[in-house]
Amino acid sequence: MSTPRRGLRRPAKDDGPRASLRQLLPFLLEHKGVLVVVAVLSVLEAVATLVQPLLVGDVIGRVQAGDALGILVWVLVGLVVLSSLIGGFQHYLLQRTGTAVVYSSRRRLIAKLLHLPVQEYDARRTGDLVSRVGTDTTLLYAVLTQGFADSIGNALIFVGAIIAMLVIDPVLLLLIVVVIGASAAVVGVLSGRIRRATSVQQEKVGELASGVERAIGSIRTIRASGAEAREQESISATASEAYDAGVSVAKASAVVVPVAGIALQVSLLVVLGVGGFRVASGAIEIAQLVVFVMFLFFLVQPLASFFGAITSVNQALGALGRIQEVLDLPDETAADAEIAASAVASESDAAAAIEFRDVHFSYPDAVVRARRSAQDEALKTLADARAPLPEESEFEPAPEATVLRGVSFHVPRGSRVALVGPSGAGKSTTLALIERFYDPTTGAVLIDGVDARALDRLSLRARLGYVEQDAPTLAGTIADNLRLASPDASDEDCERVLAAVNLTDVLERSPLRLRAPVGEAGVMLSGGERQRLAIARALLAAPPILLLDESTSSLDGLNEQRMREAIDAVAAGRTLVVIAHRLSTVVDSDLIVVLDHGRVVGQGTHEELIRDVPLYRDLAARQLLV
Repeated sequence: MSTPRRGLRRPAKDDGPRASLRQLLPFLLEHKGVLVVVAVLSVLEAVATLVQPLLVGDVIGRVQAGDALGILVWVLVGLVVLSSLIGGFQHYLLQRTGTAVVYSSRRRLIAKLLHLPVQEYDARRTGDLVSRVGTDTTLLYAVLTQGFADSIGNALIFVGAIIAMLVIDPVLLLLIVVVIGASAAVVGVLSGRIRRATSVQQEKVGELASGVERAIGSIRTIRASGAEAREQESISATASEAYDAGVSVAKASAVVVPVAGIALQVSLLVVLGVGGFRVASGAIEIAQLVVFVMFLFFLVQPLASFFGAITSVNQALGALGRIQEVLDLPDETAADAEIAASAVASESDAAAAIEFRDVHFSYPDAVVRARRSAQDEALKTLADARAPLPEESEFEPAPEATVLRGVSFHVPRGSRVALVGPSGAGKSTTLALIERFYDPTTGAVLIDGVDARALDRLSLRARLGYVEQDAPTLAGTIADNLRLASPDASDEDCERVLAAVNLTDVLERSPLRLRAPVGEAGVMLSGGERQRLAIARALLAAPPILLLDESTSSLDGLNEQRMREAIDAVAAGRTLVVIAHRLSTVVDSDLIVVLDHGRVVGQGTHEELIRDVPLYRDLAARQLLV
């Protein structure tokens, strides 16, 4: 009995994916018009704010001199009201723009996710990708709403206050600069810690989302296995790690937030103490001290806003690093032009519909690591449950091994070709190469005589109808699933293909008929019904080539026979490539290709293979076909 192999661990990451303010600019510049308005309002608010202490000093001077105040008080009140109104409108614009930044970042991320190479989905967890769209993008909101976008106004107030305080009393200003400099140094040290902790926190949140998505997606299996407690413990452990990372952020933030308050209090005490002494000595007047204190508050207010923004901006940059990591990935078609330039085959009416020429293929390292990690997790789950561990021979071939080794065969137009062989032989990978989910490591896959790499992916896939092994069903209605590849199909066409695959009874279950919901992942349908619905979807598109991967694996004998009849009817005039473990479904194929360990070990009709290929003869004997 084998023992669980040590799980693969990713290299330790202190900082996580990094992002800079420069990488944030494209998100902000999409709303540059609004940001310009915000900047102008910030300047107006800064001017209105800076004038107020000067007017207060003038009022105090007039009162001391016994002069009339006149309209001066009303001007001061008007500036206070104007400053408040500008601040409120500016706040609204920032909130709206922050929401728009989140929206635009989500659109960009969704567009990227839907066009990534298939290997990226194979190498990454779905829940983590979903977390980047939801949780990570939300943190970008804080960049605008926590004082970053109105930094122009705050900078003007800060600089204006410094200049005014320098004019009033350079000695007091020097003392204030010392206090503020010390507080700024503390914040600078903590800002990097906040960013690192945030990156770890978001990574753990992504892992948590993956764990929840995995558990909910397999809830029936988990319930049937009595594994709720173990799954809860596993997911809770990840949640605990996310909590610990969040606490680290909170600890660093807890130091940053009061720094501004401490700076203000210490500065105020210094000003009152030293300033009172200087008033008593006649160095400055009482009105000047009052104005200096007001400017002190105006100096510390933008400083407090800046310190508070440090936490929010660093959290946003940590999240942006994870977003940018996905946005920087190449699209599926990124290298197509270069690849197509090396494809030399030309289309020919006499060419085979599909041809494999000495195809070798190995999965990328990232996919290999992901699959090995998943296998290690499965073994660990079995070990934790004290369940019997499977023998090494019961696993599929090691994922790092080359999957296909020199595969060559022809699929004539209008023929029916079956791919058979033991699990892990490379059958599903063969269909994946035809669909260009991956490209061969060496060799070529030709469609109608043209190297598939020379064809536009959309036009290539328009020629193909592909039914996957697990027959996925999308949440929504029956019609939504059928029209995925044929959005303009009529209700009559939809009902026709459903009848062809013996799914008319599904329509009759609900008065909604085609508008009846199928539930999340098709939970309201049986396994066989989901498989037949997937086949109906392919039939509705009516492509010249049909690829069926274990299309009858979930069907009983009666429905299997009806499905064969439906496929026989629709296959007329089309090329059909079928993967099947049940040899009874493919014995009448024009050609059967036998794969074993990534190699073609035999080709021919059922009778020829029974006679000449021991592996096929053994498979047929096990299924009582000889």
